[in-house]
Amino acid sequence: MRISVDPDQCYGSGECVYRVPSVFTEADGFGAVIPGREDAGDDPRVREAAERCPSQAIVIR
Repeated sequence: MRISVDPDQCYGSGECVYRVPSVFTEADGFGAVIPGREDAGDDPRVREAAERCPSQAIVIR
């Protein structure tokens, strides 16, 4: 499963980076997926980060 962060929805709370720093990073003050980690959607910590994202900007497909 692939993950991404919708830049139009993200407002930069940093919750994703706090929860899973091995997958998420900050770019220009907003959450982003670390290049090469887009396929980490099966990780339960990533799913939890998506559920707890205050702006619901994390997309798992």
